[in-house]
Amino acid sequence: MDLRYPIGPFKFEGPLNENQRKKIIDEIEEAPFKLREAVKGLSEEQLNTPYRPEGWTVKQVVHHVPDSHLNAYIRYKLALTENQPTIKPYEQALWAELYDTKNTPVEISLTLLEMLHKRWVILLRSMTENDFKKTFNHPEQGLVNLERTLSLYAWHGKHHVAHINSLREKMGW
Repeated sequence: MDLRYPIGPFKFEGPLNENQRKKIIDEIEEAPFKLREAVKGLSEEQLNTPYRPEGWTVKQVVHHVPDSHLNAYIRYKLALTENQPTIKPYEQALWAELYDTKNTPVEISLTLLEMLHKRWVILLRSMTENDFKKTFNHPEQGLVNLERTLSLYAWHGKHHVAHINSLREKMGW
């Protein structure tokens, strides 16, 4: 198994119908709970363990998820209110090395993710089929529609929960 992709690399299985979008939104809604469960009971030493050689620590992964999902939420808002806005990418590997990522208690990011997802899911459930066709311009990927982005971030949450759960299983935690 490739430790970088415990659930496999992202694949977009679109276009999506209404039922598929609803299921994916439900997965986004569940992601904060699943991340919280994945780190439940871990010690500080365990939180500071990389999930793979040369990989991020569990703590860095926990802080990365809301960093990433905050960016996604903003991208949704931009795409819904502007015509093909150009978004700003960010250097996630460098964000993972910042002081706050390495030293903030994970509870802060778990709570942030819960509140963010509550807001995001309200927005997602209000969107029409045409809204999901709206796009933003990613400087490295070109035009990206919100339907694909929906699938990507549902996968992203499961992907990082699997990193932590795979490490727990390997280490017998």
